[in-house]
Amino acid sequence: MHSPSAPSGRKRVIIIMDGAADEPQPDLGGRTPLEAARIPHCDTIAREGICGLARTIPHEMGPGSDIATLSILGYEPARYHTGRAPLEAASLDVPLDSEDVAFRCNLVTSDGATLIDYSAGEIPTADARALIDVINEKLASQRLRFYPGVSYRHVMVWREGSPEVKTTPPHDIIGQPIEPHLPEGDGDDMLRRLMFDSLELLDAHDINKRRRDEGKQPANMIWLWGQGRRCELPSFPLARGTPGVVIAAVDLVRGVAKCAGLAAPTVPGATGDLETDFGAKAEAALDALSGTDFVVVHVEAPDEASHQASPERKVWALEQIDREVVGPLLNRLQALPGGRIMIISDHYTKISTKTHAPEPVPFAVSGLPPDAAEAFDEQNAASTGRVIEEGWHVIDFLFEG
Repeated sequence: MHSPSAPSGRKRVIIIMDGAADEPQPDLGGRTPLEAARIPHCDTIAREGICGLARTIPHEMGPGSDIATLSILGYEPARYHTGRAPLEAASLDVPLDSEDVAFRCNLVTSDGATLIDYSAGEIPTADARALIDVINEKLASQRLRFYPGVSYRHVMVWREGSPEVKTTPPHDIIGQPIEPHLPEGDGDDMLRRLMFDSLELLDAHDINKRRRDEGKQPANMIWLWGQGRRCELPSFPLARGTPGVVIAAVDLVRGVAKCAGLAAPTVPGATGDLETDFGAKAEAALDALSGTDFVVVHVEAPDEASHQASPERKVWALEQIDREVVGPLLNRLQALPGGRIMIISDHYTKISTKTHAPEPVPFAVSGLPPDAAEAFDEQNAASTGRVIEEGWHVIDFLFEG
């Protein structure tokens, strides 16, 4: 982990706009959502600082927020990544022994043959936890246990299990047949049985009857994926010379923070979806800056809009981030000597496919001599010619000098 340290007392902020990068959209007049959105504060950072592209997803690795978040925080994914689920388990303070395997456990909507909705209509956390309680009561054992998370995102731990199984993210197969994407490998019979047993348990549950009556998607099946053993990262505060705080609602990002030795407080109103309280995240970040020199704010909303194939919602989410999050933090840092702020999309999330893609993503950093970019978007970032192929070095722009 290459680790320039922050000059003492100089504030450093990263704002991660999850899945912001995208392709040109016919519904947006051939512009990308970043090009179409009114994001003056992001544009100011790109215009008055440096801008470029960073490969946060190394070649041969899957384009997920687990890989990308490790890169953005300066950890080489090929060296430190063990799986997505162990990071979420860390966020939930789920104990993992060295031989345990954690799996991400989505609550999804399925008719038994097709994956209809990877998030069960973004089921509220209270309803989701009640359903996970049912799963735990009926399907858990001495070697298997389910842990509730936020909304549709939960964790299963297989004691002394095997990670040697191929699984598929449910957001990659929306509307597709389930059978070709079921777990394959060591322990696949058990994993498949759990998934289909959950369908029998949940489909007729009172919560799902109510959701159907309300015209909402039922959370009638679990989907197991993203498995891995416990993640161990070098301490970020020791490596960079500063403690830090990560403001995020998504357990995955909070888990990376905790593994790295960074604080990850719970923010009321931060939900990890399009209905999140953007202003509450900014307030939490501003409060954190009063006591620490390094703060990360992660906002999931653009990614959710892409998974829903909604250009309009994605543009709206980007504009909310710019106004409610980037603006206040940029104003605070501009008033401080030597402060820097980075804005970055962790990975592409393409509206056309409703899933992630591995192309290098745009980033911009304030407080450095400006280059050719006029705005913050994919085309302007590419126009500078600055491409960070080893994306885990992009954070060095915050800490160098």
